[in-house]
Amino acid sequence: MPAPWHDTIEDTETTYDELRGAFGVAVADVVAEVTDAKFLGKELRKRLQIVKAGRASDRARLVKLADKICNLRDILASPPAGWSLARRQQYFDWAKAVVDQARGVNPQLERVFDRLYRQRPGAPDRDQSDVLAAARDYSGRSFSS
Repeated sequence: MPAPWHDTIEDTETTYDELRGAFGVAVADVVAEVTDAKFLGKELRKRLQIVKAGRASDRARLVKLADKICNLRDILASPPAGWSLARRQQYFDWAKAVVDQARGVNPQLERVFDRLYRQRPGAPDRDQSDVLAAARDYSGRSFSS
């Protein structure tokens, strides 16, 4: 259950102790494991996410994988205001570097990520079959083109 709380410590005033009190040590530990140190510069935090992903617990790796899937889907559906094509491409590439370090925990979710990554903004031949396959993998339902 840590996934809904994965950004809580870094994006709110909530503390580790408050999370632990509300949801238990297991959830708080995973949240702490995936939390960025906001006092570090953005580029260093991004590099650390890549390094930490490979050393993370299976639960933390699942949270990272799910988070990157959601972020790619959001960027594809509705890019953040002001993000240039180059910025979106950089995010996709960085997310892939994080996920590549976190691989081995859930092959089905990794396939979903890979299909989304192949839709990287500006990529040639964005194949509609990848969109449908990613939706099927995510929902468990069949879609036709």
